[in-house]
Amino acid sequence: MFAIVTLGGKQFKVREKDELEVEKLDLEDGKNFKVTEVLLVAEDDGSMVKVGMPYVAGAHVECQTIEQGKGDKIRVFKFKAKKRYHKTQGHRQAFTLIKVLKISAVEKKAGAASAKEEVLAVESAPKPEKAVKAAKMAKVAAPKKAALKAPKAEKAPAKKVAKKATK
Repeated sequence: MFAIVTLGGKQFKVREKDELEVEKLDLEDGKNFKVTEVLLVAEDDGSMVKVGMPYVAGAHVECQTIEQGKGDKIRVFKFKAKKRYHKTQGHRQAFTLIKVLKISAVEKKAGAASAKEEVLAVESAPKPEKAVKAAKMAKVAAPKKAALKAPKAEKAPAKKVAKKATK
């Protein structure tokens, strides 16, 4: 079984007993923790695949911190030709080495899921107050538009007739 999890702003594909370096976590060495931001859980043979939207409900990955450390030094050299400017910088990124202990994909009860779906359905339905306000605005706007259009049609021929009469 494997999972795709989000740790430290990055996504990792993990299996049980894997060791990986992630961005520094503020945890002591030897401490266990759970990662609940699981994007996907699947069997190796592809028989079972669960994809989250955005996370798989009820799934978690149990991990243990092994050590804190710093990566290899990266040297950054900047210079500008013919300007006597050069600068060297170094950087060592802090990391946490973790070990994956267990991947769990427990499904929640159907009742809880249906209740959540009902809540989403209620929230996505249009609110009656907004519908009533929109209807009132449409009723108020329609007579005004009709009233504005009618006098324009009457005024145009009247002006033409008046101009013809004066000529």
